[in-house]
Amino acid sequence: MADELLTVPDVMARLKLGRSTVYELLRSRRLTSVTIGRSRRVPAAAVRAFIKDLEAGC
Repeated sequence: MADELLTVPDVMARLKLGRSTVYELLRSRRLTSVTIGRSRRVPAAAVRAFIKDLEAGC
């Protein structure tokens, strides 16, 4: 099954974070993304990995 690609607002809702915080996570590469045309999408697996890293204390 193909991994789900999330928009920045989707990520904001899942992580309960603001837009600037999500973009800072993307800029710092703590959260990975792909660009499709002019749109940025975040793989759902990247969000799950980010949460696991937080739980592990990274």
